Amino acid sequence: MAGRPKIFKEEEVLAEAIDLFWRNGYEATSTENLLCRMKLNKGSLYHSFGNKKQLFGRAMDLFAANSLQALNRKVTAAATPLEGIRDFFLELADSDNDTHQKGCFMGNSLAELANIDDELKQKAILHLKALEKVFLKYILQAKQSGELATKEEPGTLARYLLNLWNGINISRRIYPRKDLLLPVIRFQLAVLG
Repeated sequence: MAGRPKIFKEEEVLAEAIDLFWRNGYEATSTENLLCRMKLNKGSLYHSFGNKKQLFGRAMDLFAANSLQALNRKVTAAATPLEGIRDFFLELADSDNDTHQKGCFMGNSLAELANIDDELKQKAILHLKALEKVFLKYILQAKQSGELATKEEPGTLARYLLNLWNGINISRRIYPRKDLLLPVIRFQLAVLG
């Protein structure tokens, strides 16, 4: 006998969970908050997503997949890999104040979960390292084509960009104005030539 059919789209309700977790963090987001925001009852939540921890893990996975797709689209649409990477970072300054104040979902999660939940912490680390791998892929392409002139080791540059990503996502909470963020981002990206 089949159960009741789902009357919601998983990706849409996960997007609601992502926004709530991103704004409040894992610990401060209650199951009741999630049920209200996702417009689900407890049975649907637990049947479809498991407990709060499992839901958070799924939210992290979806967020990371969407973010990496966005970066790949940005870079492949650009004239060159380095131009795409630069555009990816420079667009951070164009965000609205609400987005600036949220920072980086994965970075926030890593910082919050470092001493709370090792499994979720490791998941955040893996997703941030996946971002680093995408940076490395495009740095290697730029090096091979001659676009990247620096003698800096590509792995170091990829880790630098990950560090820059994390730093900007903290700094934009302090300086949520484009006129203050852009010069700093441009200065940091000068390492790419």
